[in-house]
Amino acid sequence: MNEGKTGVKAFFGAIGGFFKEFGEGVAKGDLFVKLSLIWMGAGYIRRKQFIKGILMTLFEAAVILFSVLFAPRYVSKFGTLGTVKQESVFNIVTMQNEFNDYDNSFLILLFSVFSFVVWAVALVVWLRNIVACYRLQKMAENGEHINTFREDLKSYVNEKFHITLLTLPILGVVFFTLIPLLILIAVAFTNYDQQHMPPASLFTWVGFQNFANLFSSGLTNTFGYAFGKILIWTLVWAVFATITTYLGGILMSMLINSKYTKLPRMWRTLFVVTIAVPQFVSLLLVRNFFANNGIMNTFCSAIGLTGWLRDIGLISTSTIPFLSAPGWAHVMIILINIWIGVPYQMLIATGVLMNIPTDQLESARIDGATPRQTFIHITMPYMLFVTGPALVTDFVKNINNFNVIYLLTQDIYTTTDQLMASSQAKETDLLITWLFNLTQSYYNYKMASAIGIIVFIICAVFTLIAFNRFLKGDREEAYR
Repeated sequence: MNEGKTGVKAFFGAIGGFFKEFGEGVAKGDLFVKLSLIWMGAGYIRRKQFIKGILMTLFEAAVILFSVLFAPRYVSKFGTLGTVKQESVFNIVTMQNEFNDYDNSFLILLFSVFSFVVWAVALVVWLRNIVACYRLQKMAENGEHINTFREDLKSYVNEKFHITLLTLPILGVVFFTLIPLLILIAVAFTNYDQQHMPPASLFTWVGFQNFANLFSSGLTNTFGYAFGKILIWTLVWAVFATITTYLGGILMSMLINSKYTKLPRMWRTLFVVTIAVPQFVSLLLVRNFFANNGIMNTFCSAIGLTGWLRDIGLISTSTIPFLSAPGWAHVMIILINIWIGVPYQMLIATGVLMNIPTDQLESARIDGATPRQTFIHITMPYMLFVTGPALVTDFVKNINNFNVIYLLTQDIYTTTDQLMASSQAKETDLLITWLFNLTQSYYNYKMASAIGIIVFIICAVFTLIAFNRFLKGDREEAYR
């Protein structure tokens, strides 16, 4: 925890230092540094860095043109997301029906968010430009060497090569992660759904109404009921799916690598084969095996298991509802996931177990520790130390494990709960599969976006807490 506080303190300290230097540059900078507040290339031109000065001038000109010619068309309507609906108007000149000059709410939202990001980037560049020009002034006053443009380029393949490598990924994050995420957040505060679908119709801001619907329930709103049940199942699924495959992989690895196990290579190969088969193929085959008319129901009926379960009251149908009834489907999904996930965890555990310090194991054996005590006090702590971060990511991955749930239950499970059905949800849905169905089948983007924000918050909070726990720096010495 102290390391986390130290990192946050250092971050805000760096931000404070940057703004302090910016203020100093504005106050103590020479004429050309101050002129850079208006003309971004002025400070570089003064220090004879002409190419940098030209590039910054072109960047400033591009931002100004963007802000004057493009952004106002959309940003000016951001507050309402459009007011003019699409209408067909008869043109007496062309004698044809033509559409009017209508607003498109989604384009307004998209390009407004894009404009805000562009302006935010321009602001950061503008601030850094003043700081850089002031630093050049101080270097000139102290008689220090100022790099030429060619020397600057060489530095980006030497001591600043990390900046070169990170430029493209950062641009990718901004355009393919940040902007879509901001749009997702914005949509959660609108009424964007099938009844408000642009360009035929408009949608507008509704504030926190979607979140209120998500956390409340009533005669006309059942999202609160569905959200509560699906959230509980999502967390239960994530916990069991993570723990069962993790412990199963460790135990399977210890069993296969035991000196008492015959033909360990054959057993390891058989489990690895399940990894080689694409997951969606395995899941679709298993879904057919456990369907109401699948091979497992045929086998269970032939041996009399189906009739026995019906006699004792566990089922009321002529088949065992492995994947088509609440409870049964939940348990089967977890069991099938064990079969899918254990081989992968087994390979990871095998590599980690081979590196457990042998002196600790030998000391435990000499001290009379039983195999169970050795596993609890040495093997598991070491596994958690090494694979803890991977365990955190597995938990987050299972919260968003779309494939297993969707492929096993799609077209197999149909809810009989009318409150769930009215919210376009099923008992076996995770938040992520519910979100998918809301967008792809029902075009309810507003509620899907609200759910997406909740999923993000859950994953972010858990990840921050768990990583802070597993990445503490006070445990490494114990395993050296």
